[in-house]
Order: sequence, then C-alpha cells, then structure tokens
Amino acid sequence: MVNRVLYVRLPCNPIFPIGVVYLADHLHKVFPDIEQRIFDLGTVPPLDFGSALDRCIDQFQPNLLVFSWRDIQIYAPVGGRGGNPLQNAFEFNYARNPLIKMRGAMGGLRMITTYVNELWQNTGLIKRGLKRAKRYCSDVKLVVGGGAVSVFYEQVASWMPKGTIVSVGEGEVLLEKLIRQESIASERCYVVGETEPRDRMIHEWPTTVEKSACDYSYIENIWPEFDYYLQENDFYIGVQTKRGCPHNCCYCVYTVVEGKQVRINPADEVVKEMRQLYERGIRNFWFTDAQFIPARRFIDDAVELLQKIVDSGMEDIHWAAYIRADNLTPELCDLMVKTGMNYFEIGITSGSQELIRKMRMGYNLRTVLQNCRDLKAAGFNDLVSVNYSFNVIDERPETIRQTLAYHRALEAIFGRDKVEPAIFFIGLQPHTHLETYAIENNILKEDYNPLAIYLPWVANKLLWNPEPLGSFFGEVCLQAFRQNPNDFGRTVMDILEDRLGLAPLEEALTAPVKSAQSPKKAELLVL
Repeated sequence: MVNRVLYVRLPCNPIFPIGVVYLADHLHKVFPDIEQRIFDLGTVPPLDFGSALDRCIDQFQPNLLVFSWRDIQIYAPVGGRGGNPLQNAFEFNYARNPLIKMRGAMGGLRMITTYVNELWQNTGLIKRGLKRAKRYCSDVKLVVGGGAVSVFYEQVASWMPKGTIVSVGEGEVLLEKLIRQESIASERCYVVGETEPRDRMIHEWPTTVEKSACDYSYIENIWPEFDYYLQENDFYIGVQTKRGCPHNCCYCVYTVVEGKQVRINPADEVVKEMRQLYERGIRNFWFTDAQFIPARRFIDDAVELLQKIVDSGMEDIHWAAYIRADNLTPELCDLMVKTGMNYFEIGITSGSQELIRKMRMGYNLRTVLQNCRDLKAAGFNDLVSVNYSFNVIDERPETIRQTLAYHRALEAIFGRDKVEPAIFFIGLQPHTHLETYAIENNILKEDYNPLAIYLPWVANKLLWNPEPLGSFFGEVCLQAFRQNPNDFGRTVMDILEDRLGLAPLEEALTAPVKSAQSPKKAELLVL
C-alpha cells in the first residue's frame, strides 16, 4: 500500500517548483492520511546532491518516489547553464575570424559537456534514489515526470530503470490511481520495459481536475526548503489561474502538454492562495498559465480575478505573466495597472501579419497595437518583453522590415527603454507543427533524435536558422554580441534597421491572401 510519497525536484535554475507543490497539495486533499515530503535539489549545492538525497530517503523511507525533471534541452536565447548557446553556435557557424570560430567551438564543447553531464547526473540521481529507497521498501514505485519528460517522453525510456512509470503532462490522476492501486492503462504514461507509449499519446487530452487554493500551511510542513524562496524579495512565486492553451502555434508544445481545453481555476481560490503567500511576505507573483488571457472568451474570467484581487486589499503586490495582448480590453488594462502588473511578455514571434498566419499563431497585430495603447493610457509604465523568433517560416527581407516597423510602433507607445526585444532562434521541439514541417521538407529525418545536440549536424538543425537567411542573421547577431552584449536584443533591431530599413507600418499590419479563382494573383485582406 502506498502511504509515503517523496517528491524529488531534480536540479535546475532556482524557479519555484509549482508542479510538485500542486501535486502534493492535491494528494493531501484526496488522501489526508498519507505522508508526503518535498525535496528540492535546486536548493542544494551540487557537490551535495547525492548525499543529501540519501539522507532524505533514509529519513523518510518512501514507498512512492516521484522525480520532477524540468529541463533537458539547453537551447536558450541568452546565457544558459553552460554559457550562451546562441552566441556559441553562431560564432562556430558564421564567424569569419578563425579565432572567434575557435572560441565558439570551445564554448559549444563546454555546453555539450554540461548537457551530457546533466543527463548523466539526473539519471544517476534517479537510479540512486530508487536503489536507496529499496533498502526500506522492496516494491517502491518510481514515477518520473515534469516539463522535460513530458516533451521527450519517447527518448527517456533508455535512461530509466525497468519499471519506471514515465508520466506525460499533469500527474494528479495518475498518482491517485497508483495510491488506490487502480489500473493506470488509460493515463498518459507508460511503464519502462513493460509497456510502450501509445502513438501520439502526448496529444491525448488530460483529465480535468478541480483546483482549489493550495494549502501552504500543509506545504510548509512537508517541505523544509520552502523558506529558501521567501528569503529574497525579488523572487516571483508561481500561482496558476488556469491550465491549457487553445492555440496552435507552429513551434509550441504547451498545447499538447497541457491540452487545448482551457480549465479555469475559481477566482476565489486563486485569491485565497495568493493571500496565504502574501501573509508569508510574498509580494511578487507570476501567473504560471500558458497564457494569462488565452482567448477572448476568457476575458470575463480575467476581469473577475483581477477585480477580486483589488477587493482583497493586497495593494502592494506586483505580478507578471505571458499575455496575448490581442485579448485586452480597456477594463482589463485598468485592472492590470490597479493590481500591480509590472512586467509582461508578448510572444508575437513576428511583426509581420503574413508570418503570424503562416505560423498559425492567431494574432491580429493591429488589435495588439491598439490594446497596447489602451494599456499605456491606463497608466502602465513598466517593462514589456516582446519575443521575436526570426527566420521561422518564409522569412524575407520584406517581412524583417515589417517586424522592425512594428517594433518601433511598440517603442513609440511604451518608450524604447520599456520595450525589451527578446531575440529567439527557436529550439525545435518534438510534437510541434514545425517539426512536421522540417521532416516534410527533408530538413530532419523522421528517425532523428531530438536530444542528440552533442552532434553538430543535429544541433545546427534544431537551433532553427535555415538558409538562405541563416548566414545573414548569424552575421547580424555576431555584430550585436561584439557591439553591446548586455543589450543584445535592441542592438540586433538597430543593426537590422541600419541594413534593411523600415517598411511602412500598414504593410506589417496587412497580410496577402491568395485568391481561390486565380492562384497567381493575390489580394490584400486588411485586418
């Protein structure tokens, strides 16, 4: 019988482990008599990982061991754990100076070493934890899940001990069934060495779970390291207001991991959860939703939540989130400012309406621009990060000029110093439309290994920057790294404008649509 559950959060950057916290809270509400413990290796010095894990298992003696693995792939637009992946890759691939090319190669080698070491380290910790737990319970169950495992679930089987339950996406119902000793055959999971993952299993919809406010008094009791995240005032503590994303963006895995059905957490419960953290001194909150306002039909839910935050009297808080700015209204803008939003991210990817359509993002850029004006009029004077992923599908000099014009329009609204362009070159992920596109166009082989980034011929394809513009962007980014690495995004935009100029803004806001009657002609659909 399962009655002692230990959650081990594998080492990663110091980000509040909202996933394991919510899992433990949920199981406590369903099974109040079971014992649980959270052990966060993100708060432990690297040299102590193994010994600290041993001590925790010796003390707690679990019969269900749950490992949460957040990060596997190391692509990032800026400094990663082993260095700057973008800079290393671009110096190696595009630098003309052989010394710079060599520096990129050495930096890439260090990153690959870090990457391989982390894979060995984390798989070693999982095996070590299982072996240690078997000293006290010979039939201990092992579950491995988390963001990284959910994306690369097909690849991790070869690393895991036989009998490991590999969990995809949300794990509440899976853990409930394990505790009840019920069949888990219908859950999004498989057992290493016993069953195979179903075809397209990640695309199956997760089971809806009713969410109530996390009980942080209980979490404090089972998580000795909880205070680590309360020590510094600049930590943003995660709070989830909904799960799921209804969109179909070509490069994103949120839709398949969390499901397309958006499930709203009751506003009263969200505020109750925030209040518990507030009373513990927390003033900065990050709404961990895939998108805070994923579609217009959820505007009323956002209004209700923000109004209840206003009514709660928590006046000195700040919050941040990913936001689809095409779904803002003047009322929402006013409430965002009143409730202390001091940072948000817009993942528009491109400032060209044509490319927005081709990437299946569903944005209306004209609406985004007007809503940003409304937000500024409501009094928003803080930072907005705008994510641009150049050279994704059908990028051309014209569409680059359109993106530049759109970015300058955002700067005109908020101020240049308040708009931070985050320049991404997408790390291609499994289970996305972009992966399908790459396979259909012979960029990737169907049997490629998405984790084989230690092989240069694989890594260069997964860090998406194809020709004919790949070398051009490589040269621009290298120039930006030389000129001002501390303000890389703005420098890239300035260099691109110097080289290509700006399109008229109206051109960025319109998208050509081929006529069904005459494929050779195109008409402009003005949005």
